[in-house]
Amino acid sequence: METATYYLFRFFIALFRIIPFRILYFISDLVYLLVFYAVGYRKKVVLKNLRNSFPDKTESEILVIAKGFYHHLTDILIESLKAFTMTEDEVIKRYRYKNTDFLEAFHKQGKSVICVAGHYNNWEWGGIASGKQLSHLPVGFYKPLSNKRIDAFVRRTRVQGRSVLVSILNTATVFETDYKEPAIFYMVADQSPSSPRMAHWMNFLNQDTAVLHGPEKYARFYNMPVAYAWARKIKRGHYEVEFSLLVENPQATPKGAISEAFMKTLEKAILEAPQFYLWSHKRWKLVRK
Repeated sequence: METATYYLFRFFIALFRIIPFRILYFISDLVYLLVFYAVGYRKKVVLKNLRNSFPDKTESEILVIAKGFYHHLTDILIESLKAFTMTEDEVIKRYRYKNTDFLEAFHKQGKSVICVAGHYNNWEWGGIASGKQLSHLPVGFYKPLSNKRIDAFVRRTRVQGRSVLVSILNTATVFETDYKEPAIFYMVADQSPSSPRMAHWMNFLNQDTAVLHGPEKYARFYNMPVAYAWARKIKRGHYEVEFSLLVENPQATPKGAISEAFMKTLEKAILEAPQFYLWSHKRWKLVRK
């Protein structure tokens, strides 16, 4: 079964190689109609998250955001699959970096950086687009797939050029590795923690929220500057990623300050365009004891 799934997956990837974006977005429009109206994928979760996050919005306003989210979600699915067959230069044309001067300054000082981001807009193209746009060595984390053959294929194709892709199961080892040059560690860190005991708790989108402690933990231990990557959707299939410095000296900040700076910046992005956030994730499943 695993082998059959792998070859089916490769078949679809081969199709995506020859299909241009304009046709893929037409397919995305059709998939959106199926997912939202027929299947209703996690619609209860999405609507609950939106209502709790925006208690002042009417039901009609919530529905508009929900429809925008599902339409964007199908675009992200299409773009993620297309990325397997795109070259580094093709991705860079659609995924441009801005405001990297402070990162360049850290690189000249020989400092590695932790870059945090959320599941907002397109977070999948960063690993491919970083190698030529940043001086730091890009190191990205991912969750290994249960299908070993597909997982190996993802690791071969998800990054190009100088970039490195590593399992989240080896996070501690990754930070201890000598890469012979300053690195930028990408951490998409807005997921719900596995345990409330280790989490930092704060108000996020009008809700008591458990926040992953990993980025702050490693930033403090290695005293690495922490940056935020804000991806804005310019038009369909085109993004601009603006970097901002959250904390320069983590060991000099109060406990929880890094986590709060990250989540508050992410919250600002979500409030600007809420339809581009991953509302289908069960973000608030943990309750503080």
